[in-house]
Amino acid sequence: MPLTKDSIRAALSRVSIPGREGPRFQGELIEWVALCEAYVSVRVNDPGVPVREPLARGLAEALAAHSHAEQTPVQSFIVEFVDRAGTVVHTARPRVDAAPTSAPTTGGTTQPRAGTDQGGHRPIGGLGAAPASRAQQPQDTASGLPGVKSVIAVGAGKGGVGKSTIAVNLAVSLARRGHAVGILDGDIYGPSLPTLLGLGALEQATLAGMLQPFYVHGVKAITIGKLVDAEKPLIWRGPMAHGAFKQLAEQTNWGELDYLIIDLPPGTGDVSLTLAQTLRLSGAVVVCTPQKVAQDDAVRAARMFQQLGIDVLGVVENMSWFIGDDGKEYDIFGRGGAQVMAQRLGLPFLGAVPINMALRANSDKGEPLKNFDAHLAGPVLAGALESLATRVEQEVAIAEMRRGARTPTLTVS
Repeated sequence: MPLTKDSIRAALSRVSIPGREGPRFQGELIEWVALCEAYVSVRVNDPGVPVREPLARGLAEALAAHSHAEQTPVQSFIVEFVDRAGTVVHTARPRVDAAPTSAPTTGGTTQPRAGTDQGGHRPIGGLGAAPASRAQQPQDTASGLPGVKSVIAVGAGKGGVGKSTIAVNLAVSLARRGHAVGILDGDIYGPSLPTLLGLGALEQATLAGMLQPFYVHGVKAITIGKLVDAEKPLIWRGPMAHGAFKQLAEQTNWGELDYLIIDLPPGTGDVSLTLAQTLRLSGAVVVCTPQKVAQDDAVRAARMFQQLGIDVLGVVENMSWFIGDDGKEYDIFGRGGAQVMAQRLGLPFLGAVPINMALRANSDKGEPLKNFDAHLAGPVLAGALESLATRVEQEVAIAEMRRGARTPTLTVS
């Protein structure tokens, strides 16, 4: 039988805080359980530093026993400990064995199953034993696009934080450096590229059954916004959005690209999962504004990418401050909140991008190149966008070296 959130909650309710008597785990600690295919996460109230990891292991053992009984493997398990304010103070990723050899007990300890060795020496990990296999993640079976070197997703936990604006300006900035860049509008329900890139007067072309991307502002672009009526709502279920995204990604004649930027829809829904299953990514950029409400959703977006096996390249704080016509800076949303969030999550901070009247006007007119003209948009905005592109280039190189896809080079002159 497939796992359900209720069945997982019931299985975890048999675990209590290690070393403590009294109320059981479910009534005292559990906040919520999330389930996405074979990926499980649970959020619990923090019981304190000494028992976090033992409790996480106890939960993993309970989940392993349950998944084994239901003959449904769990690929990933995340335990988030939160304080009274709901802030995540610690995250554990205990391994869930496919076939557990012990059953969980209250108190987080284990009892040997019948027929198993109850004493003796357990091999030390890595010495004379095969390494433990890592649970398969969607990225393990994803493939690359022919001719495309690096694919970068730009996502956000909620709408209205300027994710599409950051995606477009990042693509244009990389292209200005001489890179071959494409951008895919993955926001199936609310495509923004027709406006941000000024595609209104252009018609979508196909050749030999392949979509031909628009070439504007130095980048190749494709969007479902040019394939449907501009004012027609896309009332699609998940499978339809899944199919549309795959077609846009795989049936577009991208040619040779150094970077493909994918502008994702907000949230943690079907398109993001389809992306992880379909395309091998170099990493993801999370966009957030300084407010706490935006940070809460951005944390979920970052955790989603990590749970899907996608490197988080870093966090961008958009609308960090407002530059008025008088040249003064106004911290409308409270500057620095996203940077603090990135530090708490252990993620790189890619930079802060301000907002001014020129950025708004250039976005509405579909003229992103003007954002890089210090005389037209101001030196602060232009510098922030260039700095963002530099940091993204660096983080992509680091992520690819970490995976062994790229090796460092030494030039002697």
